[in-house]
Amino acid sequence: DKFQTKPTPVTDDELYASSYDKMASLKERHADAIKEKKFAKAIHALAPDSNGAKTPVLKTTGEIVGGGASGRRRLQMSDIIALKDQFDKLKIPVQGRRLVLCSDHVNDLLETDQKFKDHYNINQTEGKICRLYGFDIYEYDGTPYYNATTKKKLAWGAATADTDMQASVAFYVGRMMKANGSVQFYHSEASKDPLYHRNLVNFRKWGICLPLSDKNCTAAVISAKSEA
Repeated sequence: DKFQTKPTPVTDDELYASSYDKMASLKERHADAIKEKKFAKAIHALAPDSNGAKTPVLKTTGEIVGGGASGRRRLQMSDIIALKDQFDKLKIPVQGRRLVLCSDHVNDLLETDQKFKDHYNINQTEGKICRLYGFDIYEYDGTPYYNATTKKKLAWGAATADTDMQASVAFYVGRMMKANGSVQFYHSEASKDPLYHRNLVNFRKWGICLPLSDKNCTAAVISAKSEA
């Protein structure tokens, strides 16, 4: 996969009038943009394509929140236990199980479970919330969406509809792979632009993250749609 930012122009006039290191700030924002896109693409690739015997896509069973097209059932602890049960039946090793919760599901657990509240934001430096029912728990708002009826994952970059729900994704680390390429910095100097006197800056990075096998190592949990 290639991740590339759009060139950003910065004129010499802007640099002269700026009270901070604008070029350094610009480089940092570009790096953050690539990092965010890379993470979102990775979790999308790790999530199962659809519900299957060895790639379960479970639905939440909690109380209904919202109404109409946006109504859904909350995630509750019993849903995570059901996910653990699926991993146990698939004989996925206990060490290395990871569950990445979407924001809705984190908020559901914060609303309904005191134990989860007590552990929330533990080890904040690493982004880890806690270890729960054998899973290392993380929170990320860039997880993929699934059609709530068919349990099929939306294609990367596809637009969402009322029929779709964001997923929490579980996987076994030992059957995943990633390869990070180097970052290339592109920069054209204002001194070579006699018309606009502007610098152009952007970055490019290659990298990939995928399951080593399409079976027996990933799962997802999506919010069940409530009746309209």
